[in-house]
Amino acid sequence: MSTKPPARTVRWLNPDEERAWRAFLRVVVAVQTGTARDLAAIGLSEPDYEVLSTLSERPAHTSTLGEQADKMGWSRSRLSRHATRMETRGLLRRTPDPTDGRGCFLVLTAQGLDALENAAPAHVESVRRRFIDRLAPEDLIAIEQIARRLQEPQAGDDRPPKRHPSA
Repeated sequence: MSTKPPARTVRWLNPDEERAWRAFLRVVVAVQTGTARDLAAIGLSEPDYEVLSTLSERPAHTSTLGEQADKMGWSRSRLSRHATRMETRGLLRRTPDPTDGRGCFLVLTAQGLDALENAAPAHVESVRRRFIDRLAPEDLIAIEQIARRLQEPQAGDDRPPKRHPSA
């Protein structure tokens, strides 16, 4: 018995679709690389900033590891390793989750909040310079519409896509 999946007809990209796809990838890489470089200059990585900013918006500056991993589109183990590095730097601390013996809460520390407050102006300036200020208001609306459409479940998907932090 074969375990090979049934053959399907491949719908190759036409030239316009190929150009659009590659343009999208170039934009994502250029913006992310630039903002990452700007954050690194002030001592944070993009994931650091995402964790800190998300925790700052949560009640009691706390989130479960699982909720945070889902928000970032990361596995729990990947986020756990990253959280360990952030904890070592004093940016957050972990506390046990009494409802989940294997889980924990991530809690923003005062040092982490200070780091976020110091980084936020530079991060916003970077986002403006590399993205927002280069686009017209109607472009921003179109990007929001596209993001919503891409987040919708698609026929044949067995689970909805995870939300990306920047969406």
